[in-house]
Order: sequence, then C-alpha cells, then structure tokens
Amino acid sequence: MSENNPPKLARRKENRRSSLKSGRTIPGRREQLEKASERTAAHEKIRKKQTFRLVVTILGILLVFASIIGFGVILSKRESQEDQVSDSPSTTVTYKPTIEIIDEDAISGSMVTSRMKDYIGQAEVDFRALGLVPVKAVIPAGAVREIDFYLDGKTGFVKTTIDRGTGVSTEDAKRMLDYLESQGITDFEYIDVRLEGKAYWK
Repeated sequence: MSENNPPKLARRKENRRSSLKSGRTIPGRREQLEKASERTAAHEKIRKKQTFRLVVTILGILLVFASIIGFGVILSKRESQEDQVSDSPSTTVTYKPTIEIIDEDAISGSMVTSRMKDYIGQAEVDFRALGLVPVKAVIPAGAVREIDFYLDGKTGFVKTTIDRGTGVSTEDAKRMLDYLESQGITDFEYIDVRLEGKAYWK
C-alpha cells in the first residue's frame, strides 16, 4: 500500500460488535447441536424401551397361549386315556372259583354273592401263584365279610376278609406259613390275615 492510501482502521464500535457477534454465534450453535444430540439420544432411548416392552409383551402373550394350548392337549389326552380304560373290557375281569364253596348260614350254596365268588376265584389264583393249593372256601355262620380258605397239606385254615385285596392277604398268609414252618410248627387251627400289617395264628 502506498503512503497516500493508509489502511482504514475499523471503528471501535464496529470491532466490538463484530467480536460480540462472533462470540455469541459459535457457543450458541454448539449448544444447539448438543441439545439436538441429547434429544436424539433421548428419543432413541425411549424408542428402545418401547420396543423392548413390546417384545416382552408379545412373548408373554405367546407364552400364555402356549401354556393354555399345552394344558388343553394334556387334558384331552388324559380324558381319552380314561375313556379307553373305562371302555376296555380288561378292567372288568371276573374270576370263577373252581374249588368247593360252603356257606354255613345257607341251606344251599345259592346265598353266596357274586362279589364273594369273584373274591374266592381271585384268591384261588393268587394262592396258586404262591405255590399254595386251596381246596375249599368256607363262609362262616354269622360272618358277613369273612372267608376261610383251606389249603392242601395244611392242618388249619386261613381267615381272610373281602375288604382287603386278595394279593396282600395271600402274601401275608404265605409269610405266616413260612414263619411257622421255620419254627417247626406244623399243626395250627387257623391263620388270621384280616388286618393289614398284622397276622395271627392259633
């Protein structure tokens, strides 16, 4: 520049305005950018939470439906199995006794009920399965539920009741007979297995 045209100095007022303007603009934009990024992050966080809640809700509903369907399937299978069992002819097995039956209260054997006959026939099968051979069943006078079994080769008889299963009664009788034999006792009047968990002999 020539000495005739020296550089113009900016007025103090204009310089102050320029610095104030620049000083205000840069931090202001930065603050706006920070606020915008914070809002974006907050919106993103809210969106993720909403998405997570939606996924959890959907999974919960699916789990409930699956449980209901599974429970229904189990019930239907159980009902069908029960229907099959109830319709199956094998559940109504009856046993016909082959041994002599004596009812001491009756003039003839016609007073023996079908339940007693079935019990005697089943007990006969259970005795034979244990190696014992029943030869006679007696319904004592005055007895309603008692049935006495006479076994081949045994001096006494076995008192049973139709209130207990024939399987447990015959097993108790077998254990009692084995005990008496181990003690050298061969003569006895009777063995009583009418009570569960107890056995008597005389």
